[in-house]
Order: sequence, then C-alpha cells, then structure tokens
Amino acid sequence: MSDGKKNEQASLSDYLAVERTFLAWIRTGLALMGFGFVVARFGLFLEKLQLLENRTAARSYGLSVWFGTALIFGGVLVNVWSAWHHARLVRWLDRGEMQRLRPSRQAIRLPSFSR
Repeated sequence: MSDGKKNEQASLSDYLAVERTFLAWIRTGLALMGFGFVVARFGLFLEKLQLLENRTAARSYGLSVWFGTALIFGGVLVNVWSAWHHARLVRWLDRGEMQRLRPSRQAIRLPSFSR
C-alpha cells in the first residue's frame, strides 16, 4: 500500500477469536429474547390466575407484557448488530486490515486500580 501500512495475513486464531466473540453476542441476544418471552408470559399467567380465583378487582399486568416485548426487541437488535459487526471484522481480516476501533476503557482503567 502507498500509505505505509503493512497488510498482514490474519492467523487462524484471529478468525476463531472473532467467531467466539460473535457466538457470545448471539447467546446474549437469545438470552434477552428468552427472558423477555418469560416476562411477557408471566404477566399473562398472573391475569389468568386472578380469573381462576374469581377476584373481582383484576389488576392489569400490561407492564410486564410491554417490558417483555422490549427485551425481545432488544435481543433482536443485539443479534442484528452482532451479525453486522462480525461480517465487518471478517472482511477486515480477509483484507489484512488489522486496525483497532478504539482502546478498551476497562483495559486503561484496570492498571490504575491495581496500584
């Protein structure tokens, strides 16, 4: 390249690290969606339980349905974002562009706490 950057061939461990990170994000998104489903169904379960007990003053559990739906939507967003990010990283590895997006804030802060 004319800008002085050296294209390095990515190793197999680089690809596997990107794959492990992608799978971790997919698990996180699926867990969010599963938890959201449980929260949404729990509100419906409580409504049915009140009907079976013949309570006249039935409370509305609509908040759990909305919160569960938001968790499901958040899980979908996490999965879509992780797929996009994974594809971008694999393209960078294929081209040999080993650039860092930004330094890790935790990696910078942790050494200062160990003193």
